[in-house]
Amino acid sequence: MKLKCSKTSLYEAIINVSKAVSERSSLPSLEGIKCKISGTTMELTGYNLEIGIRTNISVVTQDSGEFILNARLFGDIVRKMPEEDIYIEINDNYQVTLSSGVTTFNMSAISSEDYPELPDKNNSEEIVFSQALLKSMINQTIFAVAITDMKPILKGELFEIENGMLSLVSIDGYRLAVRQEPIKYNDNIKFVVPAKALVEVAKLLSDDEEDNCSMFVSSKHIIFEINGYFVYSRLLEGEFHPYKSAIPDTFTTEVIADRRNLIDTLERAMLLINERNPSPVRCYFENDIIKVRCSTSMGKISDEISADIAGPVIEIGFKCKYFLDPLKVIDDDKVKLQMSGSLLPMKIVPCDDSNYTFLVLPVRLSKE
Repeated sequence: MKLKCSKTSLYEAIINVSKAVSERSSLPSLEGIKCKISGTTMELTGYNLEIGIRTNISVVTQDSGEFILNARLFGDIVRKMPEEDIYIEINDNYQVTLSSGVTTFNMSAISSEDYPELPDKNNSEEIVFSQALLKSMINQTIFAVAITDMKPILKGELFEIENGMLSLVSIDGYRLAVRQEPIKYNDNIKFVVPAKALVEVAKLLSDDEEDNCSMFVSSKHIIFEINGYFVYSRLLEGEFHPYKSAIPDTFTTEVIADRRNLIDTLERAMLLINERNPSPVRCYFENDIIKVRCSTSMGKISDEISADIAGPVIEIGFKCKYFLDPLKVIDDDKVKLQMSGSLLPMKIVPCDDSNYTFLVLPVRLSKE
């Protein structure tokens, strides 16, 4: 087999599909990129049995066939090629020659006979919506996904469509993030997508409001079609936490604060906090002032910012990172902090947008 292709398009494809290639696997073929030549295209696939990424690039060839190349070496070679045109030749013994200008590399390929088949999008439900919207929804919720195996389904995000409203939900046992947006889809459906797949999906999504993407959902798999790339993932099985009942409808104290000032204050407190010094931040809400205190073996900080506070005085403690994360992904200049005591979750919502809700559990404070 012989072919010619563009270095730019080939390298971009290698970089993106490599994100789904196994670093170590009992199946050697999964440590490489599967290349399939047919007509005027070369299809490149990476797959680790959990996530798959596939795309096509244009090539000049009269041949067809399949082979697998080591992902890391293939990418490094293409990146270092001196010219834009790259020539690839594969003989019957799977010996590969890659050349560009006066530079020639030789490497070995392997057969693709035992490469697993990826799911088919046929007979799957198709859901279409804006790339920029999906990217925003993922980025505003992904940080609250669980990272431990205590409840595996919480290592993914719930996609729930009810009555034309899409909700993305993540929970890790200490915090909850929900983002909702209207969607043109008539049925009710819910499924849980692993966070690892959504991280790669978000990287491929554009910020252009005019660009759309498609999701193809079956009982066990989901396929995202984005700008010529297909991202495949298994769905997580099990019952997701009943998140709606966890979101409080009432509160006794409401604080309206400048988001940027609050971030700056908490980031200063974070200077004293690490894994060996995991002390909470103490927040005291009274007389239109938020007082922030933190004391660790590294030092102490006392800080305050002005805010609009309505309701009883509250002293409450939080893990600083859990308080910071939602503030960093909210777009509004001001946020509402709604509380009903020092031992109940705090609800964080943007002032001008009711489509985003975040809960964070407080920690029990010791006496100073």
